[in-house]
Amino acid sequence: MATIIAAVVQMSSTSDKAANLARAERLIRAGAERGAKFIALPEMFNWRGRRNEEAAAAEDLDGPTLMAAGRLAAELRIHLLAGSIAERIGGRSKNYNTSVLFGPDGKRLAVYRKIHLFDVELPSGVSIRESAVKQAGESVVVAETSLGRVGLTVCYDVRFPELYRSLAFAGAELVTVPSAFTFTTGEAHWEVLLRARAIENQVFVLAPGQFGRNVHGFDDYGNSMIIDPWGRVLARMGDHEGVALAELDFSYLKRVRAEFPCLEHRRLPEAQRLPGGAQA
Repeated sequence: MATIIAAVVQMSSTSDKAANLARAERLIRAGAERGAKFIALPEMFNWRGRRNEEAAAAEDLDGPTLMAAGRLAAELRIHLLAGSIAERIGGRSKNYNTSVLFGPDGKRLAVYRKIHLFDVELPSGVSIRESAVKQAGESVVVAETSLGRVGLTVCYDVRFPELYRSLAFAGAELVTVPSAFTFTTGEAHWEVLLRARAIENQVFVLAPGQFGRNVHGFDDYGNSMIIDPWGRVLARMGDHEGVALAELDFSYLKRVRAEFPCLEHRRLPEAQRLPGGAQA
């Protein structure tokens, strides 16, 4: 399929899991009704609460949130990215921040556990230490789908270009970045980082986000986006709940890569090569 309609969902999740799931389903259905065949939800779409409540809110991969997501994907015959949830780790006090991609048959196509955890003290007063409750993942994940190869990432990952280059060299044509970007960092860096990842790796980028005042007392940036391999913003939301859609033309992606083959031109200085001649 050369061309598809994709959608990013923007919402403001709370500690009320049932309400979050109902809201997510309504927005997914709205996107599907408008023709979207690939729909992506934000980071921690099913629950956002206090750190000391996270253990109770965490779920297994076969828990109610992801089971419901799979059923909805099958019913609507769509590819559905369950942005991320807190995934319980057996015998551990911490959880993974886990993004899961479902196919139109409702089966899991890929599971990605966020590699880069957000530990910062911002001048605005925002203090976040994700590593206090989360365990970092270790694996780069690219899913083979009927729409093309999809690379999975989450939020803070976007600041680490080597991850996206790994995805590109693993064949990714579309990259997902479900997020809950702070307003301070989002206003400064969100668009430029997303466009850079799209341009340098010649991929489509789907970046659904949280927006508005969150349970932690600061604002999330919103501005969910869909970006093409030339770095053009195809769709963008503001500071409100909803769904943004855009057409993804994979023949255009192939044309960009053929006419401007920078991925083939990549070279590294000798000092950056790994033992045995491999490139870092």
